[in-house]
Amino acid sequence: MSTTVQAGQTVAQRFDDPGAALDRVRTLYAQSIATLRGALQRFIGGETLAGRVRACYPYVRIQTETAARSDSRLSYGFVAGAGTYETTLTRPELFANYYREQFRLLIQNHHVSLEVGASRQPIPLHFALDQGDHLEGRLDQDRQMRLRDLFDLPDLAAMDDGIANGTHEPAPGEAAALALFTAPRVDYSLHRLLHYTGTDPEHFQNFVLFTNYPFYVDEFVEMGHAAMRDPASQYQAFVEPGNIVTARAGSAVPGRAVNRPTRLPQMPAYHLVRDDGAGITMVNIGVGPANAKTITDHIAVLRPHAWIMLGHCAGLHNSQQLGDYVLAHGYVREDHVLDEDLPLWVPVPALAEVQRAIEGAVADVTQLQGYELKRLMRTGSVASTDNRNWELLPLQNTPSNPQRRFSQSRAIALDMESATIAANGFRLRVPYGTLLCVSDKPLHGELKLPGMASQFYRDRVDQHLRIGVRAIERLREQKLEVLLSRKLRSFSEVAFQ
Repeated sequence: MSTTVQAGQTVAQRFDDPGAALDRVRTLYAQSIATLRGALQRFIGGETLAGRVRACYPYVRIQTETAARSDSRLSYGFVAGAGTYETTLTRPELFANYYREQFRLLIQNHHVSLEVGASRQPIPLHFALDQGDHLEGRLDQDRQMRLRDLFDLPDLAAMDDGIANGTHEPAPGEAAALALFTAPRVDYSLHRLLHYTGTDPEHFQNFVLFTNYPFYVDEFVEMGHAAMRDPASQYQAFVEPGNIVTARAGSAVPGRAVNRPTRLPQMPAYHLVRDDGAGITMVNIGVGPANAKTITDHIAVLRPHAWIMLGHCAGLHNSQQLGDYVLAHGYVREDHVLDEDLPLWVPVPALAEVQRAIEGAVADVTQLQGYELKRLMRTGSVASTDNRNWELLPLQNTPSNPQRRFSQSRAIALDMESATIAANGFRLRVPYGTLLCVSDKPLHGELKLPGMASQFYRDRVDQHLRIGVRAIERLREQKLEVLLSRKLRSFSEVAFQ
């Protein structure tokens, strides 16, 4: 069987202009997608293809003889040393602004041209289809089985997190990595985002709020619709699961009236959309570190500017009151889901840029300042566990138990998600922060019972959410190069943000 191969058939070109380089990426990607979709349509129509059809991702490459750069204050936009670096690229219409900025910084910092061409990394057929397009419904079983012989299918070996984890070692003669994620890894996550959140990736904003309770979502939805009724709102649209788009009054953005999904996805997402992408996305991740890792693994490929956890926690100190806030400045990781990716001996530091924004937001909303703020908020370590019923573990005649470990760690709060979100932010170079609200004190006899919970929710959810939104506003006011802290970058780091 002959093979149709795109890689190697297109001559690479060099560019000194980031916009021109991006245009070339767009052209190559469009050609590849057209090749795959055209062949698939012929195959679905009953045509017997003459051979295997393969189309590849575009790549960008830089070669430099020095690590010197023009601005040492930046945490990204430059390579670690002399050599050749490259990455594959995908969905240039989605990542246009991001790619253009990375290209600009590389040219500016190293004073060299960028090389753009067709790589040898095949585009899996499934990643060439529109979101939500399922081959299984259009092919009988026999022709489904033949797909593997005619097209490239997703290959997990091409989409692992070795680069992000710092464990990837290029083969002899292979270029070093230019970005944290390869194009197949990005495409995989883009498809999973729609599955898990019920919204297309293009609706996600650069600032993300995570929560573990639907009450926060209810308040966010009310806030979103109120913003859409205000012609002066800074947000142009509000998007809900099912890609339901409500446009701002007087906005030119078209609304999208569709039937609401009969059931919500596993981790529904809601988006307050701004023209510049600097709006707010809220995701209800549900309960547990597995969900927290899953969703942050996938959102990270969009390269958000920051994410913050807003949730409930158990207060571990008797001096805490229900409704008090906890600003995490350290984490005790007993969630276990990231142990293979980020060893426990790796510290997950608090980020000053995010901490100041959250603390300032609490002060703005509560109108408490300085020492008076301590009446309502404590700063300390948050422990996250993967055992929802940790309270039931034996306390006597055991060499170690949760209460002892939490006491030794000086933890002041306990939940199941915050350490995971922060640790994955550290691993994937996304600024992170945590502001929790004490909903129970199980070590001191105050359990989360229905009556207590209802009163707590009424009193605190609205204020807590407004603090989270205000924190995002404060982060948005910062320069991006300040927010994207050098604390998240290693001494041998990829150039892309």
